[in-house]
Amino acid sequence: MSLRHTSFLLLLFPFLAAGAQDFHQSNTDESKVPPYTLPDVLKMPDGKEVHTAAQWQHTQRPYVFHLFEENVYGKFPRTPVSMRSKVMSTDEHALNGTAIRKLVDIYFNNDTSAVIHLLMYLPRTPRPAPVFLGMNFFGNQCVSNDPAIPITEKYTINGSGVVNNHVTVASRGSQAERWQVDTLLAHGFGLVTFFYGDVEEDYPEGWKQGFRTKLRTALKTAPEEWSAIGAWAWALSRVMDYLQTDPRVNARQVCLNGHSRLGKTALWAGAADPRFAIVISNESGEGGAALARRWYGETMPIINDHFPHWFNSQYKQYSTHINDMPVDQHMLLALIAPRPLYVASAEGDQWSDPKGEFLSAWHAGVVYKLFGEKAIGSDQYPAVHQPVGDWVRYHVRAGKHDVTIYDWQQYIAFAERFFPRKGAKKQSSKD
Repeated sequence: MSLRHTSFLLLLFPFLAAGAQDFHQSNTDESKVPPYTLPDVLKMPDGKEVHTAAQWQHTQRPYVFHLFEENVYGKFPRTPVSMRSKVMSTDEHALNGTAIRKLVDIYFNNDTSAVIHLLMYLPRTPRPAPVFLGMNFFGNQCVSNDPAIPITEKYTINGSGVVNNHVTVASRGSQAERWQVDTLLAHGFGLVTFFYGDVEEDYPEGWKQGFRTKLRTALKTAPEEWSAIGAWAWALSRVMDYLQTDPRVNARQVCLNGHSRLGKTALWAGAADPRFAIVISNESGEGGAALARRWYGETMPIINDHFPHWFNSQYKQYSTHINDMPVDQHMLLALIAPRPLYVASAEGDQWSDPKGEFLSAWHAGVVYKLFGEKAIGSDQYPAVHQPVGDWVRYHVRAGKHDVTIYDWQQYIAFAERFFPRKGAKKQSSKD
């Protein structure tokens, strides 16, 4: 739905704008979605409109980013913090000789308890490899059944191989289908991952033993000034710092990806750190790619009630006043511009509002156009398994809330287009 069409409907049916919908209740009936008006991502604080890429980069982008810091995710710390890395082990013939496996620990501020445990699988190639970087939900051991990968002792959300919020040996390889390491390696890509609970355990009090507390002095940022998503996103940037020092990695070709709450995190990290060459959101839903003002699936008050630690305190104030929020999620996606962006949904995951994710990606296209790049050409929702778009790309697949081989096939093809191999024909964004 376009901004113009939405505003016209509001003039005809003003009662719909008065909050006839109850955002404390979930809705999955498209016919009941009322009109809404989105903030104009190109309107500057003085009321003038952005017309050039330079205006966006130097004036509007910093303004929009600050709005998200103030109103959604909290402060993104920029204070330099001391880091050191230690390679714990390297296997040059991992996965039956197809990969190099590295286990790397990253320590912060001389605090050995503030540590990220990286798992890296890299192709055995002479050149630095492009990589996909993303956090995992259950510890590195869930990515592969390799017995050399340590099992996390941190609190985890419940799932396969998890008993009372702690993983067991049965969790080894439990998420292998979501990561498709063999497929990535076959296409010349590496995988870099770590457990998001290394940074902050995922429950309302998790901040007390996490980085927001341990590094508050070093970062000059109080725990309440940011959020769990903010801390996870900040950690992704610090992993990027490390990747720039690893000679086996092409740090200019890092695809940042995330699923669900970690998709929200990937978008925020991608907005905050332009070093991520490509950003991918897999079913990130409310607080991620989906439009907050669309009454469909999970809503702002619902997510704030169930996961109060994910966002900052100001975000919770909008639960009953959503239209007062100065941003919506298309503006977050626009912060990725002009870098390639992929947004993906699943037909069976109505909770994440697939159409709201699509429309958000479509609305973000106005900023990509400032840079002369094509985004998504039409606001017509695409059919299942029919990806659309160019520098901004979208698909909805069959199935549930998950990451599947189909998703990975699209992401790999997307990355291959922007990361051509030596000797390959470079593909234009206009192709």
